[in-house]
Amino acid sequence: MSNRFKPKFSIKKGDSVVVITGEDKDLKKPRKVLEVLLEKAKVVVEGVNIATKHTKPNAQNTKGGIVKIEAPISISNVQLWDAKTGAPTKVQRTRVEGKLVRISKKSGEVIR
Repeated sequence: MSNRFKPKFSIKKGDSVVVITGEDKDLKKPRKVLEVLLEKAKVVVEGVNIATKHTKPNAQNTKGGIVKIEAPISISNVQLWDAKTGAPTKVQRTRVEGKLVRISKKSGEVIR
């Protein structure tokens, strides 16, 4: 993917998000983003979309067996968590002192 048309998302690694649709929907329980996959427009969220993976024994894992991992979900299925209001919120971007910052639309606070 070229840098000219690189997608911009309001969710970053380490943010607290809420799953708003799907099997793991819970609007009151914030979870942590482990990884953002920009090219696929997906995120890996802690404890969401658990998949079982069968692994063969190898040098690092001598036993092998069944491992549970978090699979990616669409970035449109999550919304940023606003800690001040205790609810999911949309994000707006503005320039403050020459830097682009994310601001919560519900509380008006800068998201760090």
